[in-house]
Amino acid sequence: MSLEDRLFTDLALLNIVWQLVEHEAVFTVEESSKLDRDIPGAHTKNLFLKDAGDQFWLMTVPAAMRVDLKSLPQVIGCKRVSFGKADDMLRLLGVSPGSVTPLAAIADVECRVTLVIDSHLANTDRINVHPLKNTATLGLSPDSLIQLLKYWNHVPIVADIPQLSGA
Repeated sequence: MSLEDRLFTDLALLNIVWQLVEHEAVFTVEESSKLDRDIPGAHTKNLFLKDAGDQFWLMTVPAAMRVDLKSLPQVIGCKRVSFGKADDMLRLLGVSPGSVTPLAAIADVECRVTLVIDSHLANTDRINVHPLKNTATLGLSPDSLIQLLKYWNHVPIVADIPQLSGA
């Protein structure tokens, strides 16, 4: 069974309500912003990071947020962070840049990646993420997303992610 098939099987198993919107492939926040006005809910971007202690992190934040990477470590309890490499993303999460999503935790059976969700997103009615591919957007409640992540043994950190000044 493919990861995508497992995702939709797990959504059904947990009785999670979701909505899927198929669309053209999007690779950047700018490209996806053209679709956002037609899809209700909070739109996201995801940052795949690696800290100086070789721990991997996946941050899910509002699409327009400019994350202050220098201040981030003290908020989430890690060492200095930098962007992770595409080959590590593929190896650990089974997705490539452009398709990264917290739902990729389904592939991280060894729990090598710590997931972090911005607190603003955790308090919205609906959060939109890619369903393991960048040709669709899956909308669900933040509580449902967290329930699904916990089902896969990933308890996400919900934190006030620091923004760059003027963001």
